Amino acid sequence: MEKEDLKKFVKDKYSEIANTSDNCCCSTSCCGNTTETRTKQIGYSVEDLEKVPRESVKGLGCGNPVNYLELEEGEKILDLGSGLGIDVFLASKKVGPQGQAVGIDASEEMIRKATEIAKRDGYENVEFKHGEIEKLPFQDKSFDAVTSNCVINLSTDKLKTYKEIYRILKPNGRILISDIVTSEELPEEIRNDPEAWAACIGGAVEKEEYLNIIEKAGFEKIEIVSESVFDSDVDLSAEILSLQVRAVK
Repeated sequence: MEKEDLKKFVKDKYSEIANTSDNCCCSTSCCGNTTETRTKQIGYSVEDLEKVPRESVKGLGCGNPVNYLELEEGEKILDLGSGLGIDVFLASKKVGPQGQAVGIDASEEMIRKATEIAKRDGYENVEFKHGEIEKLPFQDKSFDAVTSNCVINLSTDKLKTYKEIYRILKPNGRILISDIVTSEELPEEIRNDPEAWAACIGGAVEKEEYLNIIEKAGFEKIEIVSESVFDSDVDLSAEILSLQVRAVK
């Protein structure tokens, strides 16, 4: 499948998710659970869920990156692949009224619904924008921090994505990224399967390759702050891992 066709397939899949009241998340192994149960399983506390609009809880992701990102009041943070905004809404509480939490997503439907939720609930320091993570619609040195939750694995050019993140960060800006990696190279049939890509598996790369990509983009002080096995129903010899990675520009 060509890159553009693959991007469209994934975008359409997540646009469908935006319009469902309950759904499977990235991993098919969550299909028997409610979105709230799945969201707790990937690292969100009951207190976290009480702080955000109920509609933003979709069970998508592979961690709780904002929990590890030491945000300060007045900072500006960008969330890549923000979906219906759970991490944006959590970040907005931390940066306060003088700060700003921005989300970007390739799905117009996700952006539309997240914007409606933010307006309805009076989130004045929150903004959602449509765009691709491989070509961010922001000026250089615009953000203090960038986060993402199980999204960069969907990129067909991860180095370009990380270079874009580096570009839009201020000097000494930092990242805290939750993402999916593998213990070994995936077979071609999985890499070429659009359903596997949409399930956050097909686009995953080996752990060391992923960390090398972050370094090649220019980041320093790269540190894995959390690592765990990611449940998946895809039958593989490779182990699927959820990483939470911190690094600094």
